[in-house]
Amino acid sequence: MSERIRSFRLSHKEFKFICQFAYDVAGIVLGDSKREMVYRRLTRILRDRGLTSFGEYCQMLKDNPEREQDYFVNAITTNLTSFFREDHHFQFLLETELPRLIEEKRSKGKRIRIWSSASSTGEEPYSIAMTLFEGLKPNVASWDAKILATDIDSNVLAKAKCGVYDVRRIDGIPLRYKKEYLVQGKGNNENSTKVHPDIQRLVTFKHLNLLHEWPMKGPFDIIFCRNVIIYFDKPTQQELFERFYELLSPNGLLILGHSENLGSFQKFYENVGRTIFRKPMLNRKCG
Repeated sequence: MSERIRSFRLSHKEFKFICQFAYDVAGIVLGDSKREMVYRRLTRILRDRGLTSFGEYCQMLKDNPEREQDYFVNAITTNLTSFFREDHHFQFLLETELPRLIEEKRSKGKRIRIWSSASSTGEEPYSIAMTLFEGLKPNVASWDAKILATDIDSNVLAKAKCGVYDVRRIDGIPLRYKKEYLVQGKGNNENSTKVHPDIQRLVTFKHLNLLHEWPMKGPFDIIFCRNVIIYFDKPTQQELFERFYELLSPNGLLILGHSENLGSFQKFYENVGRTIFRKPMLNRKCG
């Protein structure tokens, strides 16, 4: 899109300010390659606010950062997700990790805690919940099993809590899970499906900025942090890996996305599958 037909002009100085604001409030690194994306998404906010320039918007961010940052983050974050994305993670969970946890915890309170730390519109935590329900059958009710699902984007969390999806979004779900864990809409809602209440009850959705304080104390048996680390710089990644490590139970799993790795933090984990990392039983001091 040429500058002459744009509704607004985004100067180099304004773009740099926006990039710095994104880093300061969310740890997100926006390079020059993201300039067009930033322009498109923030232009909508300018129109909604009745602003006439990016300069006015930048001033608004300076004057009222706390009031505006949620709208800002919701606009620039990417929420590409799907049910059972990177299916090998859920296969490992069902075939390897859940049997291990069941054996280990059967006489220790039957407590299982899983955290989906970038849950987006809910497809990941509900995929985890279906897998967990399947693995615990027929004794699901006797287990204290819970999934915490968090995201920085309040808009996608609202959708996730509803648990309603277009039927075109459920292709990745195994057929037997579709029949048992989804409720098909009827009449005017025939093109949508809703996650079964038994599955929804396993998941609690909360708003959370990963760079801010974490109110939960853990420990977690499994932490999913997939396809979000790539948006942070290396120092921020290493800080998050350390915080995840401290919240994981001994023998707990940290699961990353297909293009992500632990970098220098690999030495504190055992690689047990494709981007699946196990914290050792003997806690090693990080840092």
